[in-house]
Amino acid sequence: MSVPTATDWSEVCARDFAVPAGRPLDALVDELAAALADPDPLVRDGDPYAVLGAWIERDVVAGELRTALGHRMAARFGDPAIEARSFAALVLDMIVSRGDHDPAWFGAFARWYPAETDLRGHHPELGWLHAAAHGADLLGTFGRHPAVAPGPVLDLAAARLLARTDHLFGQREDERTATGVARTLTRPELTEKECVDWVERSAAALADHRRGPAPAWVSNCARTLRALLVLARTGVRAAGPGTPLLPLAHGPAVTDALLRALGPV
Repeated sequence: MSVPTATDWSEVCARDFAVPAGRPLDALVDELAAALADPDPLVRDGDPYAVLGAWIERDVVAGELRTALGHRMAARFGDPAIEARSFAALVLDMIVSRGDHDPAWFGAFARWYPAETDLRGHHPELGWLHAAAHGADLLGTFGRHPAVAPGPVLDLAAARLLARTDHLFGQREDERTATGVARTLTRPELTEKECVDWVERSAAALADHRRGPAPAWVSNCARTLRALLVLARTGVRAAGPGTPLLPLAHGPAVTDALLRALGPV
């Protein structure tokens, strides 16, 4: 059940995200954090989401307050509600994108992402859930962060793709996952072995399903690898529209590994 917010966040949006007078910033951030776990999609995915994103981007929420919010989101990966877990990835993505980092955040994410079983994209009452896609966005942000080793990020991507699920991607989760992986693969310090080992593990799993109906997870994995094949050849945008295209480290070797993996399926 949705809990009414004390602040008119639509008015904050209309005022170019100016901080409301008369209330401490930490109390406002607490209210926003609660709203980003609200089961009502008009609350969770509406004005509070826009305000929190703007305040993080503009460093209104910065320093110890932003770090505390990061810890709060990392802890939320253990929340019983899927909407809370999934949107925790979105908020943590905002924070890590600003350069903040704590090893505990990646640890919490790594425990949650491949183990998440509720991969629904959109729900008629809860709205967008999209755990696979939100997690993929955060995966790519961690993968680009200089304080995070890229090899374990690629291992985590493989673990998510090979996790058995009956849910078939239907809301472009395959493209979002490929983008997160491709952004990780832009790290120049990656060795060729690191770049292809995780693909070869995926290939071994796919090869067991050459014939007969493909389980949902096999289809999800194969479609993600096909999307990644395009990015291996074209490059990937560093963050989003308007950012430069970056080449993947050891792009030809990655391309060859992907072609070998996709051959049997």
